Amino acid sequence: MDYFLGIDLGSTSLKAIVYDTDGHLIARDSRPTLKFHPTPETTVWDPDQIWNDTAAACRDAVSQLPNSSLIKGVAVTGMGMDGVPMDEHGNWLYPFISWHDTRTQPQFEWWINNIGVDKTFSIGGNPVWAINSALRMLWIQEHEPEVFKHTFKWLLIEDFVNYKLTGRYVSDYSMASCTMLFDQRTQNWSDEMCSLSGILKRILPDVFPSSTFLGEITPAAAEQTGLAAGTPIYLGGHDHLVSAIPSGAFRAGAVMNITGTWETVNMTTTEPATKPALGHSGITLQAHAVKDKYSLWGGNPAGSALDWFRQEVASSVQADGRTETPDWNILVDLARSSKSGAGGVMFLPHLSSSSCPVVDPKALGAFAGLSGLTKQGDLVRAVIEGLDFQFLDTVRTMEELTGEQAVEFIGVGGAIRNAFWMQNKADMVGRPYCVPEVEEATVLGAAILAGIGAGAYSDEEDAFTRVCHSKLVYEPDLTLTAFYAERFEIYRELFRAVSPVHHRLGG
Repeated sequence: MDYFLGIDLGSTSLKAIVYDTDGHLIARDSRPTLKFHPTPETTVWDPDQIWNDTAAACRDAVSQLPNSSLIKGVAVTGMGMDGVPMDEHGNWLYPFISWHDTRTQPQFEWWINNIGVDKTFSIGGNPVWAINSALRMLWIQEHEPEVFKHTFKWLLIEDFVNYKLTGRYVSDYSMASCTMLFDQRTQNWSDEMCSLSGILKRILPDVFPSSTFLGEITPAAAEQTGLAAGTPIYLGGHDHLVSAIPSGAFRAGAVMNITGTWETVNMTTTEPATKPALGHSGITLQAHAVKDKYSLWGGNPAGSALDWFRQEVASSVQADGRTETPDWNILVDLARSSKSGAGGVMFLPHLSSSSCPVVDPKALGAFAGLSGLTKQGDLVRAVIEGLDFQFLDTVRTMEELTGEQAVEFIGVGGAIRNAFWMQNKADMVGRPYCVPEVEEATVLGAAILAGIGAGAYSDEEDAFTRVCHSKLVYEPDLTLTAFYAERFEIYRELFRAVSPVHHRLGG
């Protein structure tokens, strides 16, 4: 049996997992992803920590195998926009500016005023966010001119690890899509966007489709990772798109819903849809990790709102000063004790602004409909329903703007273990909500891309049928769907009504 290694560079952990060609998890290890704060206002990832701990996770996972030569290929996936400048000798010059870091707000405003949202979206499919890679490049150019002067290549975080593995400066289409400099129609860097922004095209790496063969692992990397000399390395892709492969969410009529700290709704298309209305709704177009396909997606923080409720609202202070935080199962049971509609309480989940389908950086969260009869279970249920109204809002907007209708929803991410939440999603959207039973969909997707590159699978469809052995299906209660349709209109009206007040409160 051949094995393939997937590497996932996430915001909380660096994972290395070995799978067989039937999708069974064989060996794994992980290390935490560490954030560093050079100043109280800034957040970076240390490239040495990223590489050294990734290599250590690989080494410990590989050590669990009888022989490292059983691994026939490796691919890397992970977060999207954070990049590092490299000199011509392969040394990093400045740490990754994390997506948590807001220092590029002035560059964001310059881009809006001088290039504009419509132009940006029409070429690359990107809404303009302060965390986009191009704005980090402009910040370095302005604030670290010596660093910029010696920059030979700018590598996104997966590209950096691929460089450490192979010595090649390369990116894939889905990762390049995160930069605001990639042309979705030519599948290459945009001369126009580079010219308008003043970013030198020469510092951008070569780009190829996911599953492209990069080269064999270098001797130095083989020693650090425990992988056998000569192990082939293949291009992976952006994490949320890679997870669509083992879950089957790239197929016609399927829409992927990733629910974790953030929640995204992903629709696969065969053409690059770049109409301005999509961009104005906070929807992003990316080249897919699946060959010859694209992804439209929109997202907002989700699980973080439940974390906030658990930590700040549901916790209690004991007599000795300790804070006692309730178990998740207790909160879910409380939510179940409340009927649909949460006792008349509604929650706006915009604790970290609103990204999609209403782009409002000044949006704030709120509870509405509170009374002396409101129970804690009503509040928990209101939070879950509020998040699902936001999910439904994104789905409806995407369907309206594309003319495409979702037949089923594919759920992945940490929240899929919460059956109550998943059933509520199905009831809201009025269509089946399916949870494929695969282990670590994102990392498995990377391993599959290596397998496609190595010829173990003929294509993504073949891989999906091999690794996805069963799925859990939540069927909607259509009576509740009709009930929630009425509540959804109130949700939209409430959002519009409080928005001016929140703008004033937020300053």
